[in-house]
Amino acid sequence: MLVHTSGSTGKPKPMWVEKRRMEASARLTCDFLGLHEGDTALLCMPLDFIAGKMMVVRSLVRGLRLINVPPGGHPLGVPIPQQGDGGGGAATIDFAAMVPLQVWNSLQVADERQRLMEIRHLIIGGGAIDDRLAAELQTFPNAVWSTYGMTETLSHIALRRLSGPAATNWYTPMAGVGLKLGADSCLIIDAPAVHEGPLVTNDIAELAPDGRFRIVGRKDNVICSGGLKIQAEEVERILRPHLPEPFMISKRRDEKFGEVVVLLTEGDPTAAQDVCRQVLPRYWLPRAYVHTARIPLTATGKPARKEAERLL
Repeated sequence: MLVHTSGSTGKPKPMWVEKRRMEASARLTCDFLGLHEGDTALLCMPLDFIAGKMMVVRSLVRGLRLINVPPGGHPLGVPIPQQGDGGGGAATIDFAAMVPLQVWNSLQVADERQRLMEIRHLIIGGGAIDDRLAAELQTFPNAVWSTYGMTETLSHIALRRLSGPAATNWYTPMAGVGLKLGADSCLIIDAPAVHEGPLVTNDIAELAPDGRFRIVGRKDNVICSGGLKIQAEEVERILRPHLPEPFMISKRRDEKFGEVVVLLTEGDPTAAQDVCRQVLPRYWLPRAYVHTARIPLTATGKPARKEAERLL
């Protein structure tokens, strides 16, 4: 089956993947979450990308009742198909997958928020989950998960809990997934059921003794400024609670320092500069603050880092 990478570090690339590996990935997810035949799954993602395709495959493999709504920013803002043959009320959703923007939008509308809270297993992927969103989801009564994976692993190979007392920053790999770190601290995945041979990622990670892991950021997003290595995602994590407008940490070439940190924002650059001076370590401070009408994003809502660098 033909799929495309997300394009977060450049142009989306076409990939041919084996259906038997998609089937294996589906079984791993369904087993991890304890999904059973007859459970209801919600498809609210575009079928152009692996996340949407895999929702269909999981439903086929496990015998889930798949209902679908048009993909969009408010997937729970449209009528959900009824249960059965026209008798009962709206469907109880056992399993759904969304991107962070869909979840955030749903939280802003009372009815949609209630529907979101009623989903038995909600998995969130395709982008970073900031601290404010994680705090909102921690109080949810059902299971909310952040996923780790990529198109090459046919969706996720690990999940971490966002809701309840078990909430954590550490991902738990699924059955049969082996992990190690390369010399550059990047994660190397051995998941023979879904990918042939070891997969060397660009994700800088930490491994815990119990096999769990935490993502620090992408190797591509390290800014080498005056001999200091600055991880763009770490800077964004600190700033996110303090900057209400969309923003991104990027970089550009510099004769003196090699590379310098640049903050790209849809808000007021002067206000952003004041915030940075208050909350960031001195050597992490951006050397430039640039306004843009729109932060560049990929088709799946991830920061388009290379496009930002070209902009700058």
